Amino acid sequence: MNDKQASQVRTGRGFFAALDQSGGSTPKALAEYGIPKTRYSTDEEMFDLVHKMRTRIITSPAFDTRVLAAILFEQTMDRPMEGVPTPTYLWDKKGVVPFLKIDKGLEDEKDGVQLMKPMPGLDTLLARAAKLGVFGTKERAVIKDANPAGVTAVVDQQFAIAKQVSDAGLVAILEPEVSIGSPHKAEAEQLLHDAIKKHLDAMPASAPPIMIKMTIPTKPGLYADLAADPRVLRLLALSGGYDRKEACERLAREPNMIASFSRALLEGLTDGQTDEQFNKTLGDSIAAITDASVNKKS
Repeated sequence: MNDKQASQVRTGRGFFAALDQSGGSTPKALAEYGIPKTRYSTDEEMFDLVHKMRTRIITSPAFDTRVLAAILFEQTMDRPMEGVPTPTYLWDKKGVVPFLKIDKGLEDEKDGVQLMKPMPGLDTLLARAAKLGVFGTKERAVIKDANPAGVTAVVDQQFAIAKQVSDAGLVAILEPEVSIGSPHKAEAEQLLHDAIKKHLDAMPASAPPIMIKMTIPTKPGLYADLAADPRVLRLLALSGGYDRKEACERLAREPNMIASFSRALLEGLTDGQTDEQFNKTLGDSIAAITDASVNKKS
C-alpha cells in the first residue's frame, strides 16, 4: 500500500470522483453529456466518446487537489491520458488516487436485493490494476428493501470479494447501496449497519483496511461507529439518484461521510460547452461537493 495515498484517502479534505460508468450505464451518461446514440454505432465508438469525456474532466484545471481519488471503469484504466496510463496521469499529474470498479453488474432481484454477478478472471484483473498503480477497487450491490436475508447476503458477498481484493494488495471499497426509493429505507439501513458491524467485529485488528460507500442514511450519524473503526479507512457517500443540490444538502448533515458522486458531479456538463464554460461548470460542482464533504452542519 502506498503510504502517501493511504494518508490522503484517510484524512484528505475533499471527495472521490466516481468516473466509472460501465457498458450498461455509458449510453445514459453520454446522453446527459449531450451525445445521443446517433453519434455512435459500435461499442468501440461509444467507449472512445466516453473516454474523451473523462479525459476532458480529468485534465480540466478545475479537477484539482479537492478531488482526493477517482474511481475508474476498466477501459479507462487501460487507456492512456496525455500519453501515459490513466492511473499514472491521475497520481503523477493531479495527485488523485486511482481506484477501479471491478463488479460486472447486478443479478436479478431476490430477497429484496441485487447481488453482484460473478467476476471471472478477477485475480488477473486485480494483478493488472496493481501493476498500473491502482490503489483500490469498488464493488456495487443494491438493497431495495429491508429483507434480513437479502441484506445479509449482500454484506457477506461484499466482504468475500473484499478479502480477495486485499489478498491482491489493493484496498476494497464495499458498495452496498440502499435504493433511495426503498419503501423501508431507514429499516434497510439499520440492517445494513448491523451486518457490516458483525463482519468488522469478526475481523482481526491486523486485517487489511477497507472502505465503505453507502447511500446517505435517513438517520444522520447512523454509521458513526463504522467510520471510527480503525479497519475502515473512510466512509463514502453515493448520490444515489439525488440531484447535486439535494445530495449536497443531505451530505452536509452527515458528519461521518465524504462524497463519492458520479451523476451529481457531472450534472450540467455538456459536449458543446466551450472550455471556459465546461471548466466553470465543473469547478462549481467540485466546490459544492467539497463544501458538503468537509463543512458539516448540525
